[in-house]
Amino acid sequence: MQAAKPVLYSYFRSSCSWRVRIALALKGVDYEIIPINLTKDGGQQFSEEFQTLNPMKQVPALKIDGIIIGQSLAIIEYLEETRPTPRLLPQDPKKRASVRMISDLIAAGIQPLQNLSVLKQVGEQNQLAWAQKAITSGFNALEQILQSTAGKYCVGDEVSMADLCLVPQVANAERFKVDLTPYATISHINKTLLALEAFQVSHPCRQPDTPVELRA
Repeated sequence: MQAAKPVLYSYFRSSCSWRVRIALALKGVDYEIIPINLTKDGGQQFSEEFQTLNPMKQVPALKIDGIIIGQSLAIIEYLEETRPTPRLLPQDPKKRASVRMISDLIAAGIQPLQNLSVLKQVGEQNQLAWAQKAITSGFNALEQILQSTAGKYCVGDEVSMADLCLVPQVANAERFKVDLTPYATISHINKTLLALEAFQVSHPCRQPDTPVELRA
């Protein structure tokens, strides 16, 4: 019996969803997208139906191999353990620790501070300054770390989970008009990664729920 095709509950602009879309593309996993619009109908993530899938009421959620996984890094680690090629976590334990450190720095230390739910709390007139401060503070640390870990990509010369976190976060920085001039390493790695097909096909401008005016 053929296994059911994985289903990704995603929002085109969600950086956490983009991380997972990149992982699925890199690992050659054929999947279906069910868009969850975070701004329409008061936020479709708050619907009862979606809440049963992900009690945190957040995207992404991935239905795969008979289970449902929320949280982008948990999804990526599961894909890594069940579909190990190409690998997204280095074999060397020290490099693997660096990958996890950078991934957590972005996924826990930057992204949540400037995501939609937090920005709603700070009030419309404060949103831009708040997001810029959160991203700049994180990027100051990230740039310093990458100067000692980077090769072609975030950690050495292999694409890793850290890179899957970096590119969507740089896109957020650009959306919030952060000056990226001080972040030469971040900018260079981002540009190199955006040339790769997996990062292009998973890009927010190429999703089924991308508004017409934002399509590439």
